[in-house]
Amino acid sequence: MTRVLVVEDDPALARALGVSLRVHGYDVHAVATGAAALDLLAGDPPDLVLLDLGLPDVDGLDVLRALRVWSSTPVVVLSARQTSDDKVEALDAGADDYVTKPFAMDELMARLRAAVRRAVPQAGRPQVRTAAFTVDLAARRVQRPDGTDVQVTPTEWHLLEILARNVGRVVDRADLLRELRGPYLDTESHYLRVYVAQLRRKLEPDPAHPRHLLTEPARGYRLAP
Repeated sequence: MTRVLVVEDDPALARALGVSLRVHGYDVHAVATGAAALDLLAGDPPDLVLLDLGLPDVDGLDVLRALRVWSSTPVVVLSARQTSDDKVEALDAGADDYVTKPFAMDELMARLRAAVRRAVPQAGRPQVRTAAFTVDLAARRVQRPDGTDVQVTPTEWHLLEILARNVGRVVDRADLLRELRGPYLDTESHYLRVYVAQLRRKLEPDPAHPRHLLTEPARGYRLAP
C-alpha cells in the first residue's frame, strides 16, 4: 500500500484529503507543521508527500528544499499560490507536481498516481547511456563517462527523466509541459526551450550542436543514445 504524508494545516481539508486518499487505497498520515513533516520524513519516509506551502511555522518551500538535500521522495505541492512564478519556484525547488487550490479531487488523485509512477524506475532500463553522459533512473543521477556527477536542478532532472524513459522516441512538447508544469500550461513552450538549453550546456560537449538532446521541429524533443 502506498504511504502518503499529508502536510496541511487546515483541519477540514486535511480530513477531506485523508478520507479521499484512504478510499483510493492509500495509507495516510497527516501533520500540520513543517517541523513535524521533516521529523517524520527523516525517521520513516513515506512513498509520497502532499505538501501545502502555507504552513504556520515555516514556508512549505523551505520544507521542500530541506527534503531535497537528502531525499528523492515524490512531492506534490498543494497551494493557493497560483502565479506562474510561484509554480516555477516550487518545481525548481524539487516539487514533482503543483496543484492549485481549489482543486478537483479526481484531478489530484490522477496527479498523485502519476507522481508515484514516475518514481518507480522503468523495468529493464535502469540506465540510459550516451557517449557524453549516463542517466541513472534508479539512483536519480546523471554522470559523465569518468563517473563524475552532473548537478542538475529537479526540473532539469524531471525533463531528462521523461526523455530517458522514452529514449529514441520523440516526446511531444505538450506532453512534456503537462508532465513538468500541469495541464493548464501546455502552450508555454518557451519554458521547455529554457530547460533544454540548460541541460545542453551541462551535458552536451558542444551545446550549439547537440548530439543527444535533440529538437524535432514542430513536434518536441528526443534523447538520442
